[in-house]
Amino acid sequence: MTVVSMTGFARRQGQDARHGWTWELKSVNHRAFDLRCRLPQGLDALEPELRRRTAARIRRGSVTASLALAHGAGGAGVALNRPLLDQVLAIAARLGEEITLRPAAIDGLLAIPGMIQPVEEDAEAVAARDAAILASFEDGLEALCGARAAEGARLEPVLARLLDDMAALADQARAAAAAQPAAIRARLEAQIGELLAAAPALPEERLAQEVALLAVKGDVREEIDRLCAHVGAAQGLLGDAEPVGRQLDFLCQELNREANTLCSKAADVALTRIGLALKAVIDQLREQVQNIE
Repeated sequence: MTVVSMTGFARRQGQDARHGWTWELKSVNHRAFDLRCRLPQGLDALEPELRRRTAARIRRGSVTASLALAHGAGGAGVALNRPLLDQVLAIAARLGEEITLRPAAIDGLLAIPGMIQPVEEDAEAVAARDAAILASFEDGLEALCGARAAEGARLEPVLARLLDDMAALADQARAAAAAQPAAIRARLEAQIGELLAAAPALPEERLAQEVALLAVKGDVREEIDRLCAHVGAAQGLLGDAEPVGRQLDFLCQELNREANTLCSKAADVALTRIGLALKAVIDQLREQVQNIE
């Protein structure tokens, strides 16, 4: 299994002797798994099975499953809910005696939930229809997962390149860090020279002590070691068999923390520039990781 994206789309159509239907499934980024079903009236009972099948294939992402159902020439069709219509008209008549009302429009009456109902079919026909609709959904779900995998396959080399760039920058930071003590000493000598221009020079031993203390405070080797470890862990995740989006997102936070510390400890411009370049690459990685399952 390679990297899988949370973005995808699929459409599947089906029909039987009485009905035709179209499934549209789309998936976008989300912190967890979420399924929203948009089903025609009378098919709400399918939702638990839809949720079970989707959760078995998708771990993260907001998935919307929309079903459009059309009745064919041989279908059972729909019927007017006459008792409900009579109740609505009776209520309208009573209100008309109290306040002035415009006559009810036919399209407004028909839009009342439950006013138009499908004609009931026999249980065997309903079961066959639902089974066929679920089979089409399964095909659509397979196509959706394929689209997510294809998008992930396009993202994987991008992630690998960004991680390689980070590893190269970490090597540059390690080389630049070796020059930190000399840079600290030169800067300290310049500052002391400005403050004590008229006074005797600071003893060499005392200057060496101050330089050593500042060098310890400015030591970035631990940050660079952790950066390299996080980059290696992220590279190892790219070929993992399980969804890795959450782990990569956590590593991005840790990488950013180390880069911030590196910048704050940098004693020269070269190391600061490397730290800023690292932060830019980490931000690019984080943007891509937001789309990974």
